[in-house]
Amino acid sequence: MEIRINAIHFEASEKLEQFVNKKVGRLAKFNDEVFIADVSLKVVKPEASNNKEASMKLFSPGREFFAQDVADTFEEAIDECVEKLERQVLKFKEKQSDKK
Repeated sequence: MEIRINAIHFEASEKLEQFVNKKVGRLAKFNDEVFIADVSLKVVKPEASNNKEASMKLFSPGREFFAQDVADTFEEAIDECVEKLERQVLKFKEKQSDKK
């Protein structure tokens, strides 16, 4: 799976990029047809709490999955997005297996 990380208006640290790669890479075990993951990270309001926003898109043949979350840290937001995407992918797989 190709993982593209887009940090908007800031420079993502190597540690944050490794965290994203590790968490998003987990999604490959749920659906091996996912071939691109776009991850966007941005700081919404610098002065406020809950100001780190993560959004993720997964692309697979004929299907696109999306999740977005805002939290205190990028790690929390990424975790929430990955959990949402896991549910979406598993639900889609269940529907596909029901059709067969």
